[in-house]
Amino acid sequence: MKKFITILCAILFNCVAGAFLGTAADISPVIGAIGMNAVGAAAGIIGLPDGLRAGVLKELWTGEMIKHLRAGLIGTWLDGVPDMSSVVANDVIHLVDVGADPDVLVNNTTYPLDVQSLPDGDKAISLDKFETKPTAITDDELYAISYDKMARVRESHANAIKEKQFAKAAHALCANSDTALTPVIATTGEADAATGRRKFTKADLLAAKAAMDKLGVPADSRRLVLCPEHVIDIMGWSEQFEKQYSLDNANGKIGRLFGFDVYEFSNNPYYTAAGVKKALGSTASAGEFQCSFAFYVPRVFKATGSMKMYYSASENSPEYHRSLVNFLQRFIVLPKKEDAGVVIRSGYLSGAVPTISGDTLIDGLSAEAGSVKRTFATSNGAAISAASNADWLTVAVAAGNKVTFTRTAYAYAAEGANPREATVTLTIPNTSASLSVVVKQAMAAQG
Repeated sequence: MKKFITILCAILFNCVAGAFLGTAADISPVIGAIGMNAVGAAAGIIGLPDGLRAGVLKELWTGEMIKHLRAGLIGTWLDGVPDMSSVVANDVIHLVDVGADPDVLVNNTTYPLDVQSLPDGDKAISLDKFETKPTAITDDELYAISYDKMARVRESHANAIKEKQFAKAAHALCANSDTALTPVIATTGEADAATGRRKFTKADLLAAKAAMDKLGVPADSRRLVLCPEHVIDIMGWSEQFEKQYSLDNANGKIGRLFGFDVYEFSNNPYYTAAGVKKALGSTASAGEFQCSFAFYVPRVFKATGSMKMYYSASENSPEYHRSLVNFLQRFIVLPKKEDAGVVIRSGYLSGAVPTISGDTLIDGLSAEAGSVKRTFATSNGAAISAASNADWLTVAVAAGNKVTFTRTAYAYAAEGANPREATVTLTIPNTSASLSVVVKQAMAAQG
């Protein structure tokens, strides 16, 4: 019976796969289904190691992954960026093939023309490698569920790759620091009391426009990719932008402002307080915030290389009875030349970092279980959070920054010091402000 079910599932799969391939090849789906079953039968007769069906499965999955990732670019801030995938060879692309812009002469009367050497040269660049960690799918899972678990896994891997590709692309299109050809502008608005971040103002956006004008960037095809904080700032000073945001926010696209096609992206890179771009994947410290960036579409490029699926069938896992699957794709986004983009980072007012005040030592607590309360103050009136480093002491924060310290009993002859100590760390979320409170509890006396 089990063998019959296996054969039936194989026939059904071959029918679906054959119909899919037949449609893609512009032939009858019925012919495709018959042909695929014929190929599967031949593979069984010939006795290929894993059967031809596994190879077809990987081919279909790889094709679907590529389709999913391509569709993920539509309507985003990478949509319409020149695609140089056709000049990729062995997952390497040459800048000379990408093409720099030559000088243009107008009404020239002097011949012969000077020969111009384009500055990029023949620089070979390996495409970035985006590789997911393997996902395990057990036979029990496949047996118990009613939906296509394998297809769901494929979709989750595609989404994860796409997310990392966009983050890497944004990082690559932002300058490392401020130079004449790679302007990095700091915002100048009112500083936030909690973080010291200066808001993005209309004057800052006009400064970015002026910087691109100075670089000689054509007025058309300029794109501005805003980080979430800057989106909120602009909504505060532009009613028109706020309406555009609520009506036209598909795939991150918002509208237009001062000649820019405006998009939003949540994983823009971070800059230090000194205006230096942080490494990809870095977290922010005090005074460090996400940036927004603008670029000229024809001056950047994207390229897609190979896609590979790795698959291990559950038949090869006698210990766990599980299949493993993961994917690898090569992809890159770079500027053709770093002379047509602007970064807008958030300015920082260092004196705005708030402080927390209150007791830093709570001593003399009895051995019995119980709790004590303390009230703490913040210089900016913000709420605090609290965390204990000991299992025997828990903390809870109530309105008005009233913190309750709750302890368990500490019996006589228990292991540990007398008194025992715990440290509670108080913080103001999204700031570097913190305060350490030491709590001591005495051991019970010998009875």
